[in-house]
Amino acid sequence: MNISDRLFKLFLSEETKKRIERIILRVAVLSFVLHLALIFLTNYGIVNWFAESELLKNPISAIYTPFSFILIYEVYLLVYYLPKSFTTYITKQYEIITLIIIRKLFKDLASLELTSNWFEIKDDLQFTYDVIASLLLFYLIYQFQKRGKRKVTSTQVMDSKLTRFIRRKKIIATLLVPLFFVLALITLAGWLNEISFTADQLPSFQSINNLFFDEFFTVLILVDVVLLLLSFFYTDKFHKIIRNSGFIVSTILIRLSFGVSGLISTVLIVAAVGFGLILIQIHNYYEKDVVVSG
Repeated sequence: MNISDRLFKLFLSEETKKRIERIILRVAVLSFVLHLALIFLTNYGIVNWFAESELLKNPISAIYTPFSFILIYEVYLLVYYLPKSFTTYITKQYEIITLIIIRKLFKDLASLELTSNWFEIKDDLQFTYDVIASLLLFYLIYQFQKRGKRKVTSTQVMDSKLTRFIRRKKIIATLLVPLFFVLALITLAGWLNEISFTADQLPSFQSINNLFFDEFFTVLILVDVVLLLLSFFYTDKFHKIIRNSGFIVSTILIRLSFGVSGLISTVLIVAAVGFGLILIQIHNYYEKDVVVSG
């Protein structure tokens, strides 16, 4: 077993996945309890740190913190499935951005203004957009997974090109684990540096919500491009090249959503997942017709 196989087994084996899952779940529960305790201490005036922060005004906001750790686990699963299934790898991208929206909903729930002027209040209107977007994304992801499943029979044999392609994907996945870990540490350090204890002020919620994931999706765009280039060594079929190229466009749309806010951001995310679904649907039609005509 060479060093790349050893590192892959160390970072991305089934045993490692289960161990990380247990750790993340425990940390998520602990973070929820600590966040909840901090909210109550702030509300009763025992602690006065960052009392004006949106994340410390309502107990519902405490759900935001464990969801952040769940997102970290989803990032790991994305890397875990990269060498195993390209469709699952793309699905994880869509699931991550959907969970980011749902995480934001918990913060927004804590600051809703229940009045008759619901559609005239900007935050309440954005909450409505995000709720509708969450339902749409849930349905689109379900359809994407449904159409992305491929029937595998025992008669299928991996040729040497496919074996090499999978091996290269394993190397990429192995490199991504420490890369994302370092990126997370750098992002966290940068965020902590923005905290002002003298002014008793946290960075804006928008920056917190986009924390790490704007850089994360930038890296994914580069990874998708590399996978596209590597796929040329495995196949030259037009419909597969178009599918893989289209998924890059989908990831770019998700990345662009972090640069804007409000309805435009939500529309970009839904458009990205919808575009991916249309791609996989056309790809399946194309592949079916090619097989039949061949």
